[in-house]
Amino acid sequence: MRELVDVHYPDADTIRVVQDNLSSHTAGALYQAFPPAEARRILRRLEFHYTPKHASWLNMVEIEIGVLRGQCLDRRIDDPNKLKREIAAWERQRNAARARINWMFTTDKARAKMGRAYPGPAKES
Repeated sequence: MRELVDVHYPDADTIRVVQDNLSSHTAGALYQAFPPAEARRILRRLEFHYTPKHASWLNMVEIEIGVLRGQCLDRRIDDPNKLKREIAAWERQRNAARARINWMFTTDKARAKMGRAYPGPAKES
């Protein structure tokens, strides 16, 4: 986290960190790793966002990567710097358009498709 703040994004006011719910992924972990003043300095620039405990978010990420592949990476780009520029330009356009994924896989659809993994609520007798 310190490297994110000091090396990779030194000019950013806020760095949004998306992470899973692993027990060590907390602000408290920074206080274990650094002296309190250093942990506070780092935390002032970080905003944590936790992924859902179930995997539907991962499907959305995979969809977005598929969009990137189809709209930007549909050709051979043999220069790493050009690849970075192309992806950055695609990302700017996608963000400017406020593009969103219309996630339509509901719990009911999950139960119909994978019943044992998504049991329905217990029926009262």
